[in-house]
Amino acid sequence: MVGRLWEWWRGRRALVDAAFLAPLVLLQLVTMPSAVADPADRYRVTVLGYLLLSAALLVPMVWRRRWPRATFAVVSLVSFAQWVYGTQMLVANATVLMGLYTVTAYCSFRWGLAALGTAVLGALLEAFRQADGDWRSARATLFVFAVCLTAVWILGLHMRTRRAYLRELEERAERLERERDTEIQMARNTERARIAREMHDVVAHNVSVIVVQADGAAYALDSDPGRTRQALEAISSTGRTALAEMRRLLGVLREEAAGGAYAPQPGLGQLDDLVEQVRAAGLPVTLVRSGSPPEVSEGRALTIYRIVQEALTNALKHGGPRTSAKVLLHYGDDEVTVEIVDDGRGAAAPDDGHGHGLVGMRERAAVYGGEVDAGPRPGGGFEVRARIPVREEARA
Repeated sequence: MVGRLWEWWRGRRALVDAAFLAPLVLLQLVTMPSAVADPADRYRVTVLGYLLLSAALLVPMVWRRRWPRATFAVVSLVSFAQWVYGTQMLVANATVLMGLYTVTAYCSFRWGLAALGTAVLGALLEAFRQADGDWRSARATLFVFAVCLTAVWILGLHMRTRRAYLRELEERAERLERERDTEIQMARNTERARIAREMHDVVAHNVSVIVVQADGAAYALDSDPGRTRQALEAISSTGRTALAEMRRLLGVLREEAAGGAYAPQPGLGQLDDLVEQVRAAGLPVTLVRSGSPPEVSEGRALTIYRIVQEALTNALKHGGPRTSAKVLLHYGDDEVTVEIVDDGRGAAAPDDGHGHGLVGMRERAAVYGGEVDAGPRPGGGFEVRARIPVREEARA
């Protein structure tokens, strides 16, 4: 509630500027008795004239940030008319300083310099008027005016520079955020293209099985009906798997994947070789399997292999010295759960901001309706936990 009220208040510039004028208005009213008409002084103003002059100096300041040059011009002209008439300076003449600050802070450097020159000229005229043309008497007053005007001008110049710096930082942050989003999107597209190339072997394998079984069924149609029935069942099962892979492939890709080399892809049977490779690279790894291995499609097996590979690679790169890892592979009735944990640096590991391994893991798991959770472990180390359904009906 307080935050919304503050945002609403900051959005009302006129109200904010009017609130800043409140002390000046109060002080102007307090000094009114000493400035109104005195029969012995023909330059003193009446109460009505005092109020009109005060309004002419104060009211434009309500819109000083919306029209900084116009409001400064108005108060400067009113002050000049006041000098021509011979009226003594009022508290409300401080609006010239406010206008000078606003023009310097919100306009270009040239406009700020022009406003400073105008204010110095007015101070010079007022100093000579107060000294009745005596230069020696006017020097002290002019010095005070010059110090005040210079200080206000420097403050406005500083605020303008600071505001430009903050605006540049905001623009840079927005640009970096857009670049980061673009980089992540490019990583996702690259990962999806790679998934498409890898799944090509899976789909091609299923189609090849269908062709071979169909040829066998046609050959044994008359001589061995039992074998024909078995071949047709294999064709049906393999066809469903291939159709599911094709549907998933078309759902993942957003644009045509670039062509690449096709090669047989690893699966669950190659996890032992992967663990040996990582051990040879210097990371002690333990592979623990539990449960009864279900029938897992080639695409799912490849996904599990890649997740384990990426997690162990990250542990090898970022875990630090004397790091060990453990791979826990559990086969369930409806899903395969794989957990990769290490005792390395965890949250303290350096990150150059260019890695997209976790993005690739989540993209791969999402293809099959699975999910991946990754993050530092309490007390040190890093953990990656993935859940991959093994049947289409288990995805829900």
